[in-house]
Amino acid sequence: MTTLLKGGTIITGAGQRRADLLLDGEKIAWMGRGSQTADQVVDVSGCFLFPGFIDAHTHFDLDVANTTTADDFYTGTRAALRGGTTTVIDFACPNKGESLHHGLDLWHQKADGRAFCDYGFHMTIDDWNESIRAELPDMFAKGISSFKMYLTYPAMMIGDRDIYWALKELKRLGGIAGFHCENAGVIDGRVAERKAAGELSPASHPRTRPPYLEAEAVSRLLRIAQAADAPVVIVHLTNREALLEVDHARKRGQTVYVETCPQYLLLDESVYFNADYSAAARYVCAPPLRDKAEQEYLWKGLRRGAIQTVSTDHCSFTLAQKDMGREDFTKIPGGLPGVETRGELMYSYGVARRKISAAQMCRVLSENPARLYGLYPRKGVLRPGSDADIVVYDPGASHVIRAEDCVTNVDYNPYEGFVTAGGIRQVWLRGRLSVEDGKVLAEAPAGKYMARGKNSL
Repeated sequence: MTTLLKGGTIITGAGQRRADLLLDGEKIAWMGRGSQTADQVVDVSGCFLFPGFIDAHTHFDLDVANTTTADDFYTGTRAALRGGTTTVIDFACPNKGESLHHGLDLWHQKADGRAFCDYGFHMTIDDWNESIRAELPDMFAKGISSFKMYLTYPAMMIGDRDIYWALKELKRLGGIAGFHCENAGVIDGRVAERKAAGELSPASHPRTRPPYLEAEAVSRLLRIAQAADAPVVIVHLTNREALLEVDHARKRGQTVYVETCPQYLLLDESVYFNADYSAAARYVCAPPLRDKAEQEYLWKGLRRGAIQTVSTDHCSFTLAQKDMGREDFTKIPGGLPGVETRGELMYSYGVARRKISAAQMCRVLSENPARLYGLYPRKGVLRPGSDADIVVYDPGASHVIRAEDCVTNVDYNPYEGFVTAGGIRQVWLRGRLSVEDGKVLAEAPAGKYMARGKNSL
């Protein structure tokens, strides 16, 4: 079956051009202007055609905080697809004492045959010893070329020495690691102070995890990376001081990639001070939402290319699950849903408001994550030979975001009431029309596991 998408404007990381796309099976066969025959012709006049979005930071079917995330791979990837995300990279998370192979096998059991979009895995390293080190070459052989480590959370963090050794080994093998950067010790001290004072509401969450403790951890991590002479990714960066530490490292000659998320671009910490517990608790995530003034620094970082990717850190919980921390803010499961709304939010509040260009949106949602995580040029670009993953964006299809319209497996939406500038008309996954006018057409999971190569960004 061949399909001609006719009359649209193709968006690339370099700009945009009017062109038609010919799809043949799962691939793009031709792009240009002129007469082409096809089994079916789809008129996309007036629409922008983006490469399928890639969300390189999701947490589906994750056991955490004495519960399990509301979205598993079935519901989470279905929501992702509806929102224009045709590939996710989730985190395989073995517990301390478990092997990397165990973690990878477990995540394949969670995902294989249950994903509506294509998927890959990062591997979490929450232990470091000779056995873990010896497993790394086989992880690469199985298509895992990116890893994650934590500078916070006792159940997951490893010490500075082990981070140093892990980074040196990953560099030798050609891999890259992303880091959650917050100062665990000082945060623990501040939490103890709040508890002793009886300040147990969600308002204590941002007060115990201030932006400068994120910046401190970013600085420390980057000095460790300097010693190891290894590239790193800072995930879900939230504030100006942390980004300044990245700027300093780059001036020293270090290779540092940065990810931020829509919640840090569009939401602010005022939500935590709502007297209604549920209204405040639903926004608890780590790092927390920041002061509104930080948003403009992040948008500027995107414009100047200092921030390479925008992922969601989708880690969803129902309001009933968020209620677990009603008597103690540290027991609120941390995380927000976001995989379904990222594309429309970035266009509406970025491109339409001229904070970023359409080409920059293409880079941070599609091209850069594909390059950074070893999927390019199969993913992340519209050109002959690439997978026919396409988001058809209609700038005239504005609507209001409402939880009741979403398919994510939660009973609220952090962006409730946000008005979009346009909307996603269609999503094509490897040449198959999978979403149209907000309806998921795919009746069964068809996502494929994507074994990945090395970073090419």
